[in-house]
Amino acid sequence: MARKQAKKRKQKKARKVTLPKLPVAKLLGVSAAALVILLSYEFSAKLLDRPIRAITVEAPFQRVSALQIEEAISDELGRGFLSANLSVIQQHIVALPWIDKANVARRWPDSLEITATEQIPAACWGESGLLNTRGELFVTEARHIPAELPRLSGPPERSGEVALRYLDVRENLIPAGLDVRRIHLDNRGAWDMTLSNGVHVRLGRREVAERTKLFLDVVANIVSSREGEIDFVDMRYSNGFTIGWNGDTPAPPEEPQETEEEMVAGRIAE
Repeated sequence: MARKQAKKRKQKKARKVTLPKLPVAKLLGVSAAALVILLSYEFSAKLLDRPIRAITVEAPFQRVSALQIEEAISDELGRGFLSANLSVIQQHIVALPWIDKANVARRWPDSLEITATEQIPAACWGESGLLNTRGELFVTEARHIPAELPRLSGPPERSGEVALRYLDVRENLIPAGLDVRRIHLDNRGAWDMTLSNGVHVRLGRREVAERTKLFLDVVANIVSSREGEIDFVDMRYSNGFTIGWNGDTPAPPEEPQETEEEMVAGRIAE
């Protein structure tokens, strides 16, 4: 009996489930409604995408004029109020020399509002370059270099590193009443700097971070208290430093080779 029941179960056919068919008229109606909505949207967009009739520019206008900004974005202005690509407009404005940041917004019904900020030069790079407050080279051939700016120089690919060292040293020198006038990194990797009072500081190529810290922690106070008497400071020793007084013979240009007896705690040459 069990075998006969099993055979009967196998002989049963699978049932087909048929979904109800939507009437063709109903499908056409849905498609037509969707098409009407799409066409209405496009028609409304075209009505709203009117020509840009005015732009408002808020900027310091010390180095860049509103006319320069308008000329830089003229191609995008012809696309219409909605079609204009605000990101592209912003990129064109920031690409202008001396522009640091820019923000662009639509103002109904047919104008754009532009806010721009100019770069703030923090230092001169080489002969005619300018670095901003973040140490970025934003102008390579400046027509006018403010005399009060510090002078930084070195290999072009290391401009950011030189700028960061300048900012760090300056921040720590100001409490001692000192400032930096020049920092130079030569092709061999040797650092030297000149303070605002004319004192020349040699840091060399090795252990530059440690030597800079020693100068800031110890030597800066000596330089500040004996201003006008000191010609140079040589930090190119692993265990100390040398101070050269005005009238002394300058130290040799090569990095000195100290002995065990000298520079244990810092030798001041008088």
